[in-house]
Amino acid sequence: MPLDPVPRVLLRDEALTRIRDAIVAGDLPPGTVVKDAALASRLGLSVAPVRAALARLTDEGLVEAKPQSHTRVTPLVLDQVRGAAVVVRAMHELAVREAVPLVTADDVAAMRAANQRFAAAVDRGDAGGALAADDELHDVLLDRCGNGAVRATIDRFTPAIRRLERQRFAAAHGRESVSLHDRLIAACATGDVDEAAATTTEIWTALLSELEETPDDD
Repeated sequence: MPLDPVPRVLLRDEALTRIRDAIVAGDLPPGTVVKDAALASRLGLSVAPVRAALARLTDEGLVEAKPQSHTRVTPLVLDQVRGAAVVVRAMHELAVREAVPLVTADDVAAMRAANQRFAAAVDRGDAGGALAADDELHDVLLDRCGNGAVRATIDRFTPAIRRLERQRFAAAHGRESVSLHDRLIAACATGDVDEAAATTTEIWTALLSELEETPDDD
């Protein structure tokens, strides 16, 4: 995602989103040295909100700061990504169990539309579009769940996973996910909590299995 100037009214939160998205997309690759003044200039912001955003990204593990040295985008460490995926899987399982009894017809329609966008992006090899649509699909359940702690934990750990998924996007895995999404949506439509939770587990277990088969470059 380009680091274009942003409206000043959004400040720290928008700076955080833009810089995080650039890291996840690979526009700021692992190892890139980032300077708050340079980023502030590119974003059309003052240094203060950019520094606050970088501090948050350091907490999220996407940026590392070495005192009296430099701040850089962290390398991809597969063990850390796998650990994050385990946590995110557990949070999505919990969210599904809390959300499914509350799901509406509009929620189901939104999930189906998101899965259609996901499938179209997979077919054209658009990793960014596929992952965005995947997030939209699961966000329906996260919003319906309404558990702030679950949402915060997922938001904290998902970017590290998405960074690797974008770098090593595989259409075959994406097509398998389309079918799993269909099963999840069907379970939500019928209010089958156990089936929805089991399918969510399968979705994330498939991703973890793929990560286990990925050689660690570090």
